[in-house]
Amino acid sequence: MTHTLHRKGTLENLSDDYVIFAIAAQTVNAKGTAPQFKTFADIVLKYNPVNFGDMKTGNVYGVGLEEIQNNYQDNSIVHAVFTDQDTLIKALGEVKEANLDLSIVLSGIVEHTTECCSKNGITPHTIEHSLGIHGKLEKLPDDTVVEVSTMCGHGMVAYSLIEDLAAKVSKGRLTADKAAEKLAKQCHCGVFNTSRAEKLIKEIAEKL
Repeated sequence: MTHTLHRKGTLENLSDDYVIFAIAAQTVNAKGTAPQFKTFADIVLKYNPVNFGDMKTGNVYGVGLEEIQNNYQDNSIVHAVFTDQDTLIKALGEVKEANLDLSIVLSGIVEHTTECCSKNGITPHTIEHSLGIHGKLEKLPDDTVVEVSTMCGHGMVAYSLIEDLAAKVSKGRLTADKAAEKLAKQCHCGVFNTSRAEKLIKEIAEKL
């Protein structure tokens, strides 16, 4: 299971949303892996992800890149977010060549992530699918608000904050890109896609 699995959206707006992250098996091979997380990070950062973070330290919008780079640990989980398959394919290829003793997880539309693996000669070990949201769906806010919120797999981006920032964008008091950055700060792991969020916030603002 991964906290990046349940991103809600359309085929179109999920086609620019991909997460790659590295994690060690905590009771098996985690000891001494901190340098490998640094190697993984150095690789993905070369490709300019729109967000980046370590679960143990925070994300670039919250604590800054230097703080993250100085604090890799054996129990880190390092994430990078990309907006296109071509870049993800290149980054994944370098990660494969590094031959790290870490589990590498990709999230995105399954046909797309499978293609990224195939082009690098990788056969996925496991493929997981989200079954969506069930229950009293009428209690949920607008679908676009949910699409923004679910980019934080731990639920740290509140519906009310999204709606408040979108209202400010609608009134011209805040730009959509700055709103996306404010939301990204809430997502500690760094898996929140600011580029996609900017587009979705504009959609919400236009409805107000």
